[in-house]
Amino acid sequence: SSSSSSSSSSAASPSPVAVPSEYVTLARNLVDAAGAITTKYFRTPLEIDDKTDDSPVTIADRSAEAAMRAMVRANFPSHAIFGEEEGIELGDGGESEWTWVFDPIDGTKSFITGKPLWGTLVALLKDGVPVLGVLDQPVLKERWVGVRGQASTFNGAPIAVRPCASIEDAYVYSTTPLMFEGDNLAPYERVAKACKVPMYGCDCYAYGLLASGHVDAVIEADLKPYDYMALVPIVKGAGGEFTDWRGEELRWQGSAEALASGDFQGEVIATGDKRTHESALKVMAA
Repeated sequence: SSSSSSSSSSAASPSPVAVPSEYVTLARNLVDAAGAITTKYFRTPLEIDDKTDDSPVTIADRSAEAAMRAMVRANFPSHAIFGEEEGIELGDGGESEWTWVFDPIDGTKSFITGKPLWGTLVALLKDGVPVLGVLDQPVLKERWVGVRGQASTFNGAPIAVRPCASIEDAYVYSTTPLMFEGDNLAPYERVAKACKVPMYGCDCYAYGLLASGHVDAVIEADLKPYDYMALVPIVKGAGGEFTDWRGEELRWQGSAEALASGDFQGEVIATGDKRTHESALKVMAA
């Protein structure tokens, strides 16, 4: 189905970027390396402060990010890297055309409470657009991979979203209702009331469930780009929609300044069906 839609829009937008297969291979190797580290610290009986420097989650986070950074530098030194722990590192010669974005443990509260619905997120951006994404849950040994121009996969098998005629029929996930504050609260409350069932507590895993056709929408606020960039190609490659709350495509140049000043898209909505997407945005904008 994607070929018919892309031909009609090709005049307006540049042709989709082909993602070299060696980049996809590296992305898989990156999450393998991260998983070998994070699983060692999961459900460990150590004293846990929320996220102090010596908590298991912090040690796991930092060690996994350092391992992934070293692998990118060794394989593609011209690529830029952004990670939550160490920030932005430009490629050789100040390059950032290709930028890797890491979140070794997305869902730290799930991690520290022993719930295996956290995930390792790896995205590759081409000029700010996410073209490759991996969501890996190493405890459950579940992996979603999305590559621009290809069908997304779950543990190697192609996946697809499920149809849902409207937000009224939708099962909708958000990590927590407490993520919606200030101007974000009223739009969320409207959509939570309009949908069939609002659900909570899934972190990045909810987007995997959406791409696999088990959930109809994920609506979140108070996010950073490293929380969602990897998920965009996975959802889109399964036939879904993924935008900010204004319906705009998600982009990010990997700039630490933009992150510090809050100049990035922090509210997102992913849906399996375009009709759900349009009806949800309408309810939220009301």
